[in-house]
Amino acid sequence: MHRRMVRVLVGLLAVAVLVLGGAAFAGAGLAPFDDGEERLAGPEADRARAAALRVTGGGVANAVERDSEKGATYEVEVTRTDGATVDVRLDGSFNLVTVDGDSERADSDDRQPE
Repeated sequence: MHRRMVRVLVGLLAVAVLVLGGAAFAGAGLAPFDDGEERLAGPEADRARAAALRVTGGGVANAVERDSEKGATYEVEVTRTDGATVDVRLDGSFNLVTVDGDSERADSDDRQPE
């Protein structure tokens, strides 16, 4: 009986540690492997996706995040029709700031605003 109670208590303690650890991450607004950028959804993200796809001439718009690199407000990860993945950075009015390549092929084709 005593051994069984010790096992139950150890199990409950393990569950409590996991729950409290998860709550600490959630309370801090963090997730494991989070890159620290705020992911966007809704109309704002839809406008950023549409602008990024106009810049790349099509493809698939993946993640949309708030961004502050290179003077941008938004960053949209786009997989272009040729398979290359690029980060399209847009200003607050959804105008192009820059396109940064995520692969060797895309790096040779980075675009700057005209």
